[in-house]
Amino acid sequence: MYRKDGENYFIVDAHIALWDARPENQLNIHGKQFIDCFYDYHRNLSPESELWSYEEYLYYGGERLMRDLFTDGYVDHAIFQPAHLGAFYRTGFGQTEEAFALAQQHPDKLTYNHCWDPRFEQAGLDQLRRDAERFSLKGVKLYTAEWHGDSRGYKLDDPWTYRYLEACQELEIRNIHIHKGPTIRPLDRDAFDVADVDKAATDFPELNFVVEHCGLPRLEDFCWIATQEPNVHAGLAVAMPFIHTRPRYFAQIIGELLYWLDEDRIQFSSDYALWTPKWLVERFVEFQIPEDMVEYAPITVSQKKKILGLNAAAMYGIEVPEGLGLAEQAVA
Repeated sequence: MYRKDGENYFIVDAHIALWDARPENQLNIHGKQFIDCFYDYHRNLSPESELWSYEEYLYYGGERLMRDLFTDGYVDHAIFQPAHLGAFYRTGFGQTEEAFALAQQHPDKLTYNHCWDPRFEQAGLDQLRRDAERFSLKGVKLYTAEWHGDSRGYKLDDPWTYRYLEACQELEIRNIHIHKGPTIRPLDRDAFDVADVDKAATDFPELNFVVEHCGLPRLEDFCWIATQEPNVHAGLAVAMPFIHTRPRYFAQIIGELLYWLDEDRIQFSSDYALWTPKWLVERFVEFQIPEDMVEYAPITVSQKKKILGLNAAAMYGIEVPEGLGLAEQAVA
């Protein structure tokens, strides 16, 4: 929980990871390229006081994760959104067993989402059913630019993807998180294009499609899709740190999202460990649209509370303690 100026904020970090990018886990040069690109994002968009060394960035472990999020970072609950990247890392990039074990140890603080890839076809579909039972899945994270054999990406409206989405519907895995944001070397830019969300959201109205990174740099495309598809949501991973380096750009991002989607379909995330949540929460609570950007309305306290945690809590059925919701107060 974060408290500022007499207001209490329930914080859900809706996009975190526990990764291992150490040299011994890198399968090839692409594993190094990927984590180096991650580190460049971290280094270029973080305040100097928040910078990690490259070595600790490669692997930080569960103990540090718990400290950075829950001891220091104000987070009440966090959701793992893993990327497998089996073509780049021996045991995968996101560490399934370690992250799931941590979630089992702290079920009040952590939710584990898993991943799938439709290019594994029937074998992968069978695995999804086993994973759904083992992990009690409420959501999955899709990385549409991931490499698999000769393929360098897939689409949400591919026939096999639809079979997996049908299975998610059957298994009550309602929350489909998709990386649709900035390209990460060596992945292909076009494989992250947001356009395929449109058809899938129309054809699966019972599923929530959380577009991570809100489609950046294709924010306009995303907003036009999300305004007509009520089951499309915006994840603020990667967008959040621009509050430090490019505050007017961040104002444009959040202003457009609030105009097109309203505050009920926007979710805060630090994208840990790209960034830590502490400074992002502090900056966002203090943030206001510049007065000269008159096309955007000021951000209210209630809007900030929804974005910082109440929206994701509602989506995942996370209990919000008495006094930390909106019902107990006059909506600002």
